[in-house]
Amino acid sequence: LKLSNFDQIWTKFCFLDETGSLSNRTEPYFTVGLLKMSMPYYLQSKILYERSKRNFHDEIKFNKVSKNNLDFARFIIDCLFDTRSLSFYSYTTHKQSKYFQKYFADDVWSAYEKITLKLLGVSLGEKEILILIADHITAPRDVKFEVNIKKNFNESNKRLALSGVCRFDSKSNDLLQVVDLMIGCINYDVKFETKLIPGSVYKLSLVKHFKDKLGADTFVKGFRNQNFNMFVQQDNGAKTNEKGPSS
Repeated sequence: LKLSNFDQIWTKFCFLDETGSLSNRTEPYFTVGLLKMSMPYYLQSKILYERSKRNFHDEIKFNKVSKNNLDFARFIIDCLFDTRSLSFYSYTTHKQSKYFQKYFADDVWSAYEKITLKLLGVSLGEKEILILIADHITAPRDVKFEVNIKKNFNESNKRLALSGVCRFDSKSNDLLQVVDLMIGCINYDVKFETKLIPGSVYKLSLVKHFKDKLGADTFVKGFRNQNFNMFVQQDNGAKTNEKGPSS
């Protein structure tokens, strides 16, 4: 792939968000999700129009889903499935798994970077150059997420595969909030099915709506179709599948 072949190159926007704190010991699961799109404008414009129509300007996050905003959250999920040239990848890990403890436990920020690189690697097409927009997380000063991700990803692919990385507060970006809704549904379903939480009727309603749109029964063992690739690591000390999401 050469830049002189610009008419053959696809530039794809990737929106990355996470749910569940890596450093919180009481939160067993951590999920990172990546939404890849050719033309994010189409989905963004639908959401923006609906916000104006409903006079709804609050941030829409899964952990804030309630009676008052459930219908709008469902609308966003519906818009997602009406959007073309879109794919979604996620990685859910159990923080007590042997794999996580072996490779990630000593440095949670390194874990976040490595999971991000996994998702980028799965999503990258042969003639694509990616642009990554990630949710901003307050991190120690010595953590150089943007620099590390771009450098390591391009080096591992031996070409310009990632042109830039920028982090934004998700309050300012509807498409990061879309990712939050999806990974929130995945995390919540896994925790509910494994009886870690009693379940909220409104959150479970949104989870069901998302699963119905996908044709999925549960996310406990992950899910995969042509446009969605969700890997869920269930191991909490037993043998685990270490491969992660596949391309």
